Amino acid sequence: MTEFLDFLLAITTLIADHIWWPVVIIMLGATGVYMSFQTKFIQFRRLGLAIKFMLRGRSKEESAGREGDITPFQALMTALAATVGNGNIAGVATAIASGGPGAPFWMWMTALFGMATKYAEALLGLKYRQKMVDGTFSGGAMYYLRDGLKNKSLGKGLALWFAIAVILMATFGSGNMAQSNSIALSLQSDFGFNFFVTGIVLALLCGVVLIGGVTRIAEVSDKLVPMMIVLYIAASLYVIFINIAQIPAVFMVVLQSAFAPEAMAGGVIGHTVKDAMRYGISRGTLSNESGIGSCSIPAAAAKGNESAAQGLVAMMGTFIDTIIVCSMTAFVILSSDLHPNPVGLTSTQLTKSAFAVGLGSNWGGYMVSICSFLFGFTTLIGWSYYGEQGARYLFGQKSVKPYRLVFCLFVFFGAVLQGKYLNIVWNLGDIGNALMAIPNLIGLVFLGSLVKKETDAYLEKWDRGALKNPFGD
Repeated sequence: MTEFLDFLLAITTLIADHIWWPVVIIMLGATGVYMSFQTKFIQFRRLGLAIKFMLRGRSKEESAGREGDITPFQALMTALAATVGNGNIAGVATAIASGGPGAPFWMWMTALFGMATKYAEALLGLKYRQKMVDGTFSGGAMYYLRDGLKNKSLGKGLALWFAIAVILMATFGSGNMAQSNSIALSLQSDFGFNFFVTGIVLALLCGVVLIGGVTRIAEVSDKLVPMMIVLYIAASLYVIFINIAQIPAVFMVVLQSAFAPEAMAGGVIGHTVKDAMRYGISRGTLSNESGIGSCSIPAAAAKGNESAAQGLVAMMGTFIDTIIVCSMTAFVILSSDLHPNPVGLTSTQLTKSAFAVGLGSNWGGYMVSICSFLFGFTTLIGWSYYGEQGARYLFGQKSVKPYRLVFCLFVFFGAVLQGKYLNIVWNLGDIGNALMAIPNLIGLVFLGSLVKKETDAYLEKWDRGALKNPFGD
């Protein structure tokens, strides 16, 4: 068994190290720029409108009487539940440890252009959704790839690819096992909880939520996600305020390291611009999921008939996840003089050590452990919905309940898997992200003109006051 795990670790590491650079990174960047031009940089010129729609989407009255399963705000919170996870805690730390302090810059770039990509994904997700026999709505990249592309053979092939990849990511990758493992590790190190017990409790909690379907997932996300984000930001700002004198220097080292053609001296030894880009973009994408098509799945369940409006709400997910939450982690770490760190801390332990500088060793660990649990649990329930939609697309409605059981089993396995073999899970997350991104990005390029047409038509109606309700009259 050990030999097999060693082989699996080696092969997944090899694939994860090469699948992103340069092909997927170039595809992500190019698609983000392309969608920005197609939408006339909607992420900048309509940011205020997106915030307004996000807040209005929380009201059930705004979407009452319209087709869909959940409110526009709940669709955003479900997407954020899946994105704001331990990637914001452990992933940012890993990006800095492996890619240097320049990695956050490339995370920001991924987010700024990724907002346009996520806008397009959500728009298409709602536009091509389908009403199922049980009355619920199903959608996602697999549907707009299959039904939106003019070349039907290509569309069906890409849709099949995406559906398989989303199941891989949701079941074995960072959408599941990496989250339960991070939770178990944090609870064990700070509170002494047994890995086995944590795994059982997490699996049972997930089962209780999942049995209620997307409506219950959305209701739980609607309550937990805003609370956990506010808690994390408040704690981060407190630590940053304590280290406020370091912040100007942090900005400078981030910018310098992001463009360093060779390893620099003076605190960023061993990291190049390639390292910063590779880890910044891959971990940024792992965190905000712009470009991998996942946000189109909850967007398809949102109430309303104006796809562009849901796109505006959805793109706020990338802004909140990366520009705000990931930046908090990056500034806490880099302002705490923990990079480069001589003891080789990475992942959650590096973030904990950084918070301990400002909050004290005990409170810093407790805060990160609590946030790790909340972030990880909401990611689990969000990704379970993504995985079941992939299974539903491939195998029909009958596969949903068995998939939920399988998902909960792997939640348990993730919690008890410790040691060096945990890297297999993170590698599968990187690979799964890339495998979802490739077919999705190809489809977005072909559908770019449609996104432009839908966007222009909707904003023209909104600007001249033809719509009283942003989500459709």
